Amino acid sequence: MLRLGRRTFGDDETLMMAIVNRTTDSFYDKGATWQEDAALERVRAVVDQGAEIVDIGGIKAAPGVEISADEEMRRVVDFVAKVRAEHPDLIISVDTWRASVGRAVCAAGADLLNDAWGGADPDLAEVAAEFDVGLVCTHVGPQQPRTRPHRVEYADVVADAIATTVGLAERAVSLGVDRDRILIDPAHDFGKNTWHSLEVTRRLDEMVATGWPVLVSLSNKDFVGESLDLPVGERLMGTLGATAICTWHGARVFRVHEVTETRQVVDMVSTIRGVRRPSRAVRGLA
Repeated sequence: MLRLGRRTFGDDETLMMAIVNRTTDSFYDKGATWQEDAALERVRAVVDQGAEIVDIGGIKAAPGVEISADEEMRRVVDFVAKVRAEHPDLIISVDTWRASVGRAVCAAGADLLNDAWGGADPDLAEVAAEFDVGLVCTHVGPQQPRTRPHRVEYADVVADAIATTVGLAERAVSLGVDRDRILIDPAHDFGKNTWHSLEVTRRLDEMVATGWPVLVSLSNKDFVGESLDLPVGERLMGTLGATAICTWHGARVFRVHEVTETRQVVDMVSTIRGVRRPSRAVRGLA
């Protein structure tokens, strides 16, 4: 069982987490939702497309201009409050590694803290416990926030990802976070080269076997671009290919830019797996 916000999901249910960037310099949308009106329209659009979660971020992951905690809060806190007022049942996630930001967004109505930098601020898990919200525990290897991997090596990247994320999850439980509100994320590209990201995709079933629900963030990532030699704007098909593999292996939550296309792929694979019924099945029966 997975409990996020006011909602409870069964073990075979999959969720779309739509990305909403409150930044001027996102690698994918290049600031398309920097302005509040545009960001609110993005939320409305993805809700109409069926996204169960929106993931709001105020800082791009890549290196760039230093963004203080105060500036990050200016970008996301009031926006979270407005999204909550307009969409009472929507699961609101905030992509932050800072406990101070986490506390502010939870007070504004966030349901989930997406700790994309894997415990860089250990107090973030305490915030999740304090507000009884969800927590995403990620694997970033040796990386510090907003740094790129350079010649990073693992004896076994999947084993490292499992040990790290499960350790973070168990620590969160010990601090009071509800076990049913925790997800683990191998964090494709974070602290990884393309070979590592391909390996965790190929062996994602090993992470799923831990029993913790697995979130994957594959959308338009560099490992897709390098695999196919394609720029950011041309990676949708490759992303959907990786999505199909992760769905087959049992991933539960998909952090995405393209909600409709991802949902169709996930539903089709889930139906083939036998964990989802066809929407209709009348061929040969009439």
